[in-house]
Amino acid sequence: MDTVKWYVLIIGLLLLCIMPLAGAASTPGYATTYTINLQPDGAALWSVEYRTPLVTNDDLANFQNYSADISSVYLPQFEALMQNSAAQAASGTSRPMSVDNFSGNAVTQMSPTGEFGVVTYTFTWTNFSVPDGGLTAGDAFAGGLYLDEDSTLIVRYPNGYTVTSADPAPDQQSGTSLVWYGQRTFDPGEPQVVLAGPSLPVLPLVIVIVVAIITTAGFMVYRKRRQLPVPEGEPGEPEEPSPALSEADLATLEEKVTRLLKAHGGERFQSEIVKELGLPKSTVSSTLNDLHQRGIIQKIKKGRENLIRLVGESVPSAGKPGDLS
Repeated sequence: MDTVKWYVLIIGLLLLCIMPLAGAASTPGYATTYTINLQPDGAALWSVEYRTPLVTNDDLANFQNYSADISSVYLPQFEALMQNSAAQAASGTSRPMSVDNFSGNAVTQMSPTGEFGVVTYTFTWTNFSVPDGGLTAGDAFAGGLYLDEDSTLIVRYPNGYTVTSADPAPDQQSGTSLVWYGQRTFDPGEPQVVLAGPSLPVLPLVIVIVVAIITTAGFMVYRKRRQLPVPEGEPGEPEEPSPALSEADLATLEEKVTRLLKAHGGERFQSEIVKELGLPKSTVSSTLNDLHQRGIIQKIKKGRENLIRLVGESVPSAGKPGDLS
């Protein structure tokens, strides 16, 4: 078989696989494998491999001649063929498509059954499938598909995806690969493969939910604490029960408070009054409330504390530096 016949055979097989069906006969002695690697973005990485036995010296010489011209002659012709195929598929699906990143090589391989010549073409087909939360592929075969008896079609899909449907059913399914063997004829738009996208693993999802619950609960507790009234006096200290005071004791305590305020320029922070009198906060608070109701003192909120000021006193700023206005 000369080099020209090699080229005619390869292009003929490709036309049978990609273009509309024409009722071709099988070609003994040649094995063709079409591998389509589907990508999450809808692109497909194609590999077309032709394998033929090199039985005679003429077979080897012809294959070597073909190999020498693959980059300059046959790869550009293969690219033109696939550009035309993609244009027809784009017209049939009303979806923009393109093919690029072409490469081609030819090598000889030894096996226990003899020597083989292997020709491989690869390229990228953009928008070959439809990403819709998963992937749907097959409509690019608008003119149908034909595999002869020595041909194999392999569709591979990304890890994490699962097959929802495959029509017609593959002859073999292994890992992330669906395989159809020839000889067979596919209808237009077949084989159609529908894949569901990867789902969030259960364990990480549970962790996310638990973290969200803990975060929300912590925020609610924080907000509730911010809304609670702050006890007068030093923050964070528990209120002590206020002992019952006689009228004489109450009068004496009120006098101590007013005397203390006058000694400090007419005003003092409530926490300082509690500290200097050495009395429970609740006792001092009750006395101050009584003085406030009678108009003897004013309570002025300063941050988280009360500034106690004698009414009618004209006083300079006192108490904690920077806390008075």
